[in-house]
Amino acid sequence: MSFFKKIYYACLLTMMAAQAVAQNVEVSMEPPVKQLPLIKIDSSAKLRVCSIIIKGNKITKDYLILREIQFKPGDSLLIGVLSETFQIARQQVYNTTLFHEVKIDLEMINAFEINVVVTVKERWYIFPVPQFQIVDRSFNEWLVKYKGDLSRVNYGLKFVHYNFSGRRDPLRIFLIDGYTRDMSFSYSQPYSNPSLTQGFGIGGGFAQNREIAYKTSSDNKIQFYKSNEFIKKNIYLNLSLRLQKGILSRHLFTLSYSRLTVGDSVVTIFNPNYFGTNTTTKGLIDMSYTYQYANANNITYPLKGETSHLTFLKRGIGLTGGTNVFSVEAGYNKYWAHPNNWYTSIQLVGNIKLPFDQPYINQRAIGYGDANLRGLEFYVIDGAAFGIVKATLKKKLFSFTIPMPFKSKILPTLPFTFFAKTYADAGYAVNKKKYDAYLNNRLLYTAGFGIDILTLYDLNLKIEYSFNQLGHRTFFFDSR
Repeated sequence: MSFFKKIYYACLLTMMAAQAVAQNVEVSMEPPVKQLPLIKIDSSAKLRVCSIIIKGNKITKDYLILREIQFKPGDSLLIGVLSETFQIARQQVYNTTLFHEVKIDLEMINAFEINVVVTVKERWYIFPVPQFQIVDRSFNEWLVKYKGDLSRVNYGLKFVHYNFSGRRDPLRIFLIDGYTRDMSFSYSQPYSNPSLTQGFGIGGGFAQNREIAYKTSSDNKIQFYKSNEFIKKNIYLNLSLRLQKGILSRHLFTLSYSRLTVGDSVVTIFNPNYFGTNTTTKGLIDMSYTYQYANANNITYPLKGETSHLTFLKRGIGLTGGTNVFSVEAGYNKYWAHPNNWYTSIQLVGNIKLPFDQPYINQRAIGYGDANLRGLEFYVIDGAAFGIVKATLKKKLFSFTIPMPFKSKILPTLPFTFFAKTYADAGYAVNKKKYDAYLNNRLLYTAGFGIDILTLYDLNLKIEYSFNQLGHRTFFFDSR
């Protein structure tokens, strides 16, 4: 089958599934809400919630769980949509990412009143992870070519507590030395006021690297400058304010400062446009506002619902020259669930930076972070503006659990769910002609198929085989 026929069939399958009639199905790794008992009352009648009882939480505060439930004690709920109401509440509690299981049941008090019982199983929140990582491609290369040189190893400790005080407040401390150096911390408290509508975050650190990405080649590959000495240093501090009056949407304001220093050769020889000015040290001030909306069954692996975001960012206090930039980014994702465990999704994201003439460190577009095309993972396309559309059709194949190799009350079994998928992506990155590379200023398109393996804590293992307009076939494995 020719390459263009593969593209055509992948797109056709995706569009056909998108026309199917969606149904409300349970798609997360967690068990569904227990079937409600039959109540011989008119479906338009209401039941009064006398109390909401929280069970199973040892670290997480009760009020944090209650905040995520859309109804409160004293509210009256329609019997006809009671199961759906409970399912939405379970979804919102689960999407805090604090629990690996959430169940919501009712207790009948009389014909007109109920208690709601929320039972959770908390995740393991503390992850102290020792680090010892060879920077070379293989252990054999490190041992033979570099004779086991310990200067080419990263070592240290990464400590993460995802629920430090029981209020969904993650604390991260990185103490890494060796080939690269990273001494950093961050703490976020999303609900710092009594009404649980405001929060804050703080972070900072010091990083050093012995290699630096200084330019993108004409064939869209990142070029690195390497040295035995540290050639990139970064000192940074960031502060954030979070506002969230409702459950589904939030506002985030961020102010950050970083002082970035690079080796002389980066600016004088390899890329004079690295900073846009003839200097090796630059202080960067970033101010941003982000609006986020999420109404999906599983925030880490959504199969039903929608999410969106809008971000305004201003770097620098000037309007033009140097690293000054004003950027706008918007994204929208829609997920449909269909009969017989079929699912489709459309993901859209776009970004524009003004002015268009930007230094190298402000030109990141396609190929960085989540802004990628499946099948072009090993390329980067710089630009002052870009747009991406991604369409996916997937089928849930099967689920199973296996006992943990050691006894654990928190995690007695290890779950697995397998999805088969096919997909088609397209994107376009605009850049000034003087920075043009082969994949800039042209329509890009890819397609492929693969397997997603969803397991503990919604960890997604992706195995993908993709093809692109360059005629390349790519086998790609990733986990996140």
